Amino acid sequence: MPFFEAHLIYALAWLSFGLGHSLLAGETLKKRLGHVFGAFYRLIYNLFALLHIAIVAVGGHRLLSGAAPYPFPPWAEAVLMAGYVLGWAAFMWALWGYDLGLFAGTRQIAERFRASGASGDEPLIVNGLHAWVRHPLYAGALAILWGRIDDPFDLSTAVWASIYLFIGAWSEERKLLEIHGAAYGAYKRRVPAFFPWKGRPPGEDG
Repeated sequence: MPFFEAHLIYALAWLSFGLGHSLLAGETLKKRLGHVFGAFYRLIYNLFALLHIAIVAVGGHRLLSGAAPYPFPPWAEAVLMAGYVLGWAAFMWALWGYDLGLFAGTRQIAERFRASGASGDEPLIVNGLHAWVRHPLYAGALAILWGRIDDPFDLSTAVWASIYLFIGAWSEERKLLEIHGAAYGAYKRRVPAFFPWKGRPPGEDG
């Protein structure tokens, strides 16, 4: 397949993932499907997202694999590897700061069977890595994506996934402002989105 067509198809595959993920996370579809799946909605949503992204990645690899690796000098490879390792460290550290049961959707199911009626909304987290950046998971993912670039498939994946992450962060912040109001607005003003260029704000707990 011609180079341009392969990249176009891969870009459209990422677009399908972004649109699908956004629609399923939106309040309109979430409420409609929530009546059908109930407490299982978040878990099904996560499983569908994992399956979708796996299909996109496998398809992209089939389309773009086989190209020669980029001839990076050793120092550039070292820089990329350092970013990759730091990205994974940041990603795992940030993930640890979440309620993983709530994040995955298993807690909602457990609460449903206990009939506690607990909210499925994430609490506002401002400590740990969140004291440095508002989206540490996304920041870690960006470092992983750009740190693992070796060939055209990796570069294309980094480009399209980064666009998705930036748009996803913007959409997520709109939702967080609706949920947490002024508290999130104040947090947003003092903490940068992805890169800790302001350092850690004074008074934040680590």
